[in-house]
Amino acid sequence: MLWRGTGAGLALAVPTVGIYLPCYDIFRNQIEEFTAQNAPSLTPCAPVLAGSLARSLACTSCYPIELARTRMQAFKHIHGDKKPPGVWKTLIDILPQVKSTTSFNNSLQSYRVLWTGLGAQLVRDVPFSAICFSILEPLRRKLLILVGDEVNVANVLVTNFSAGFVAGSIAAAATCPFDVAKTRRQIEKDPRRALKMTTRRTLLEVWRGGRMKGLFTGVGPRVGRAGPSVGIVFSFYEVVKHIMHHHYALS
Repeated sequence: MLWRGTGAGLALAVPTVGIYLPCYDIFRNQIEEFTAQNAPSLTPCAPVLAGSLARSLACTSCYPIELARTRMQAFKHIHGDKKPPGVWKTLIDILPQVKSTTSFNNSLQSYRVLWTGLGAQLVRDVPFSAICFSILEPLRRKLLILVGDEVNVANVLVTNFSAGFVAGSIAAAATCPFDVAKTRRQIEKDPRRALKMTTRRTLLEVWRGGRMKGLFTGVGPRVGRAGPSVGIVFSFYEVVKHIMHHHYALS
C-alpha cells in the first residue's frame, strides 16, 4: 500500500533524470564557456538558462508517461481501492477515445492527446528549474567553499542534498499554481475539451472557484515531496560523478 504507484513513478523518473541532469551539465558548461568569452556579466545566469532548456527537453520527451501517471492517480481517487491499469495500458486506452470522439483527418493528430497539458507542464517545470538552479548553484558552491579542499563523498552528498532541499522547496512553493493547472488539464475526460484548454484559462477557472486557496491547493504535500526529492536526486547524481571522476583520475 505504501509503495503503490512506485512502478509508474520509476517509469517516469528514470528517463526524465537520465535526460535532465546530463543535459543540464552539458548546457551549463557550454553557456558558461560562451558567456565567459563574450559576456562575462551573464555567466551567473548560465545555470538558469541551462536548467530551463534541459527541463524543457526532458519534459517533452517523457510527457506521455507523466500523463499516464496522472490518469492513474485520478483513477485511484475516483474508484477507491480498485487497482488502476498500468502505464502502457493507460496510454493505449487514451488513443481509442480520441479516434471515436473526433474526426481528425491526419492520424498523427490523434497522438497529440498524449501531450495533453504539456504546455501547463512546461509552464510549471521551466520556472521551477529556473528558480531551483538560481538558488541551488550559488548555495552549493558556497557550501563547497566552506568544506574547503577536503572534498570527499560525504561532503559532496551533504552539500548537494542541503542545497537541493532548500532550492527544491522554494521552487515548488512558487510554482504550485501551475501544478494545479497542469493536473486539471491532465485529468480532463473530454478529449476535445482537453485539446482546447489553455494554462491561462485553467488558472482563471481555479481562481474563480477558490481564489488563492484554490491556486495553492496541495502546496504543503508538494513542498514536502519536492524538497527531499530534489536533494536526493542531485546529491546522488553528484556523488556518482565524483566517484567516476576520482576513479578515472586514478586510472
